[in-house]
Amino acid sequence: PLQQLLNMCYGGVHSESEVRSMVMGRGGLMGYLGTNSLAEAERRVAAGDDYARTIVEAMAYQIAKEIGAMATVLSGKIDAIVLTGGMATSDTLLDLIRPGIEFLGPVLTYPGENELRALAQGAHRVLSGMEQESVY
Repeated sequence: PLQQLLNMCYGGVHSESEVRSMVMGRGGLMGYLGTNSLAEAERRVAAGDDYARTIVEAMAYQIAKEIGAMATVLSGKIDAIVLTGGMATSDTLLDLIRPGIEFLGPVLTYPGENELRALAQGAHRVLSGMEQESVY
């Protein structure tokens, strides 16, 4: 909720670093379940924790919604949707996301956390002159 976020930012109660921590470190699974581990959230769901199930389902809903939003700026011209990272190891999460997005195009999964390696390889290509840096 934007108004509540603005009140936190400018209300004089929280410092900038506290608000950053709330948004970047203590949100998501941590904020709702006290863990940043999707595997732990899935264990809770398997044990019958309805609250954890609601949170995991809401996360999948939000991810699918954001993918759909990106489809609009691509005018529906989508070659494939690629799901990667640590969360792509979760069949539970993927099974919740797929029904909402698979009509947009093929859904490919590459589980694992390779983002830092990819960033390092990109930096190496730029520093070694093999590639021109991009400015965003």
